[in-house]
Amino acid sequence: MKVSELIEKAGFAAVTLPDAGREIKGAYAGDLLSWVMGRAKADDAWITIMSNINVVAVASLADVACVVLAEDVELDEEIKQTALAKEINIISSGMPMYETALEIGKFI
Repeated sequence: MKVSELIEKAGFAAVTLPDAGREIKGAYAGDLLSWVMGRAKADDAWITIMSNINVVAVASLADVACVVLAEDVELDEEIKQTALAKEINIISSGMPMYETALEIGKFI
């Protein structure tokens, strides 16, 4: 499933979407960044509540398809601009992490 399709089907919102056609092949939920770097797979949708610049760095290193910010977490403008520059898709869910993961699981 493409990132753009997940947004549409799950009712999520786009935060940064430089590569809306990127394929999602799995999902990973976690907030301990070093743990995510070692365990998230390329093309995963990474679900987190973290909102600092390190999210962009970890997303890039892990080569995830997108970052899904759960619980209506917001990013400041500087982080959004960095994500766009590094071509990191970031989307937002108003649901808690668990429910967000369940919703994503319906589609991938």
